[in-house]
Amino acid sequence: MGENVDRVTMLRWEETVRLDTDRLGLLYEELGEAGAENAVCRALEDLATRLAHVDRSWKARDFEESYRGARSVAAIAEQIGMATLARVARDVGVAIDAGDAVALAAVMTRLLRIGDCSLNELWELQDLSL
Repeated sequence: MGENVDRVTMLRWEETVRLDTDRLGLLYEELGEAGAENAVCRALEDLATRLAHVDRSWKARDFEESYRGARSVAAIAEQIGMATLARVARDVGVAIDAGDAVALAAVMTRLLRIGDCSLNELWELQDLSL
């Protein structure tokens, strides 16, 4: 009891996010380059805001609002080709519906991690196309 630990290992979570470049290509075809870039930039800003809102509502234990927010994240992510983010956002609703607090904590943590990675990935992709 009360042993000292000589070494602590930090685990790094790295996941590959999937961007549906075909979906992005369709946006560019439908809206033109300027219109698509504008739509994607607005969606990225909206996603960042909504992810923060989902996080705040979850921490406040407002699961109904977390559910609504996660659904809107999934819808926006789907529209701009963020397949992984959309899937994980839908998983938040599954965990809330199941009433599983442990699963919800895990999925929320993953949602925020995937959200951050997805936003960064798409920003980088946008920078390359300019």
